Amino acid sequence: MHDISQGKILVTGGSGLIGSAIIARLNALGHTNILVTDKLGTDLRFKNLVPLKFAEYMEYEDFDRALESDPARFADVKTVFHLGACSATTEKDCTYLIHNNYEYTKKLAAFALGNGARFVYASSAATYGNGENGMDDEADILPLKPLNMYGYSKHLFDLHALRNGYLDKITGVKYFNVFGPNENHKANMVSMVFRAFHQIRETGSVKLFKSYKPEYADGCQMRDFLGAKEAAAITVHLAQNEAATGLVNVGAGKARTWLELVRPIFAAMGVPENIEFVEMPESLRAQYQYFTQAKIDKLTRLGGAQYFVPLEESVTDYVKNYLIPDKHLGE
Repeated sequence: MHDISQGKILVTGGSGLIGSAIIARLNALGHTNILVTDKLGTDLRFKNLVPLKFAEYMEYEDFDRALESDPARFADVKTVFHLGACSATTEKDCTYLIHNNYEYTKKLAAFALGNGARFVYASSAATYGNGENGMDDEADILPLKPLNMYGYSKHLFDLHALRNGYLDKITGVKYFNVFGPNENHKANMVSMVFRAFHQIRETGSVKLFKSYKPEYADGCQMRDFLGAKEAAAITVHLAQNEAATGLVNVGAGKARTWLELVRPIFAAMGVPENIEFVEMPESLRAQYQYFTQAKIDKLTRLGGAQYFVPLEESVTDYVKNYLIPDKHLGE
């Protein structure tokens, strides 16, 4: 087992949805010797960090420059959770995504391996594309065809790690549809739970996309949903398990419909169900995924399934304990 209490823990993207959940999980386990990096910018993501405990914060550009000029400064970093990335699946600036998601991950992986540090990074279920080649984390990744540039930027590093023999030393976490506290800053990339909660509060109803495939009724398109707190607990568990190397799917392993996702929101808010089906924008139809489901045999063997919570319970917790009272993790 890897002892994360030995040395400093680096969490990149630490103010983000999963990054802040990982810090909260580390805090719950008694760990505060954490270096957090991110780009706080002008939105309110800094609020995700306020309740959390860590030793130091650095803007990621400052950290990047320091890592280039004086890597010995970070010699005490022995665990790296690399969550920092542009996570917008609609981002069209390919050059930006290559630099931010691919090149930067290459640099951090090289640093971690050279420093004898455990390296766990966020890959993505978006690397699987439309799923025609399966969603198996133990299968050959060469045939995969991501549908958008975000997914491709993640896939490029997975391929780099494969070519350079890293995958028997590091862990790439393929997150599926993660929702939960601390996603307020994500603008149009917020989860459907967050979006639906605010729609219900403002209008009393939820809008879901119509289906354009006859085998899926409206609202019955399916996703593998996982709460951020469970995703964080699993990620920390994988970091502690040195046998957990290579690519690992982190999802519930069971596809659920959009209807099954939003109904517990109405219940948690005490509001009658009112669901409206609307046209999907033309720009999304060609890359829309109708079905995602993580194959989680590997995750189960590694002990990650112990952290699963039923979807209805996770949604209810998020709505009642965070969205309604407007609270962040750690408060």
